[in-house]
Amino acid sequence: MDLTHLLISLILIFAGAKVLGELAGRIGQPPVLGELAAGVILGVGALKIVNPDANVLVLLADIGVIILLFEAGLATDLYEMAKVGWRSLAVASVGVALPFAGGFVFARAFGYPNLVAIFLGATLTATSVGITVRVLTDLGKMGTREAKIILGAAVIDDVIGLIILAVVRDLGAAGAVNWTGVAIKAGAAVAFFAGAIVLGVIFARQLVRVIERMRVSGALIVGAVGFALAWALAAEVAGSATIVGAFAAGLALGRTHKSEAIRTEVAPVAFIFTPIFFVLTGAGVDVRYFNVFDAANRPVLVLAGALFLAAVGGKFLAGFAAGKRTNTTAVGIGMSPRGEVGLIFAEVGRRAGVVGADLFAALVVVIALTTFFTPPFLKFALTDRPARTSFGAWFFKPLRRRPRRGADPDRGAGES
Repeated sequence: MDLTHLLISLILIFAGAKVLGELAGRIGQPPVLGELAAGVILGVGALKIVNPDANVLVLLADIGVIILLFEAGLATDLYEMAKVGWRSLAVASVGVALPFAGGFVFARAFGYPNLVAIFLGATLTATSVGITVRVLTDLGKMGTREAKIILGAAVIDDVIGLIILAVVRDLGAAGAVNWTGVAIKAGAAVAFFAGAIVLGVIFARQLVRVIERMRVSGALIVGAVGFALAWALAAEVAGSATIVGAFAAGLALGRTHKSEAIRTEVAPVAFIFTPIFFVLTGAGVDVRYFNVFDAANRPVLVLAGALFLAAVGGKFLAGFAAGKRTNTTAVGIGMSPRGEVGLIFAEVGRRAGVVGADLFAALVVVIALTTFFTPPFLKFALTDRPARTSFGAWFFKPLRRRPRRGADPDRGAGES
């Protein structure tokens, strides 16, 4: 990509993101939905102006998601997140097991061999928390219990996902699993996240002290973003995901007395980079696979529909593992998008020769549907009926017994 093409792409990305984001907001939807739609229009499925595989744009999008998760970490109280740690672990564990089992069963039912079924199930375990974080931020819900559970579960899910990815990569390459290598990668991923937080808090306090002594303008924002990039790089070197390092950096700087000032100064940086990530995510969606009138697409769409049920149903049911006094619907929906993480899994299968063109197309359809499904439904779950704690509580509300005559209808309010 030359400079002219890059500038044209960025201009269209920014313009499309803001115009369609504004339209989405005016019809009551999160702006991120408009940014994804802008990507679909500009990308491979329509105008073909923005190339989602262009190396420069991919790198800028990666910076965008790093900044996004860094912001999420800044807005998350480390101690409050620790309080819901067991809930996050339960949600992540169920949210991996159920989609994997569903994907495996559906693949076998469609006649695919075990190796292919394992790849399909593994792809459905992925979670891309970037879209969920953006919706939570737009709605001002980053401080809620549900947001903390989702973020904690997403980090755990990422660690589990790295282990599964190592397993399926070994399966695709050699037909056998190197369990020693898997155990090493698992231990390294867990150790890195724990160490990144502990060391991050120490280094973050020292960084803030140094910045406070500096007189040059912009020292705080440059230092904070540099710190996030450094921790993202450390995660990459350690074999973990860059977003895990960025999130840990945000948690660490969020423990300093400059956290609010950092959040204020980081916001404009996020306004520039994060739309690139979401537009590029939408640009990779080829809408031609959604054409039900094309007979060649129907087997792909049938399989995609089954995998979509496994993907969304598994994560939705995982939300109930969050326990009482929690909006389990919001947690389940918030864990649903696969985004670029799902695409990475699918690409590993395609390159290994395990996933053919038809299966890859089905997975792309599923990933696209989960990506577009999340913003409006998460908004609904968080805002339309705030009193309910779960879909079941709302759905079965008409079946509840009415209070006896003379009974206090407000007795026990707020208990669950």
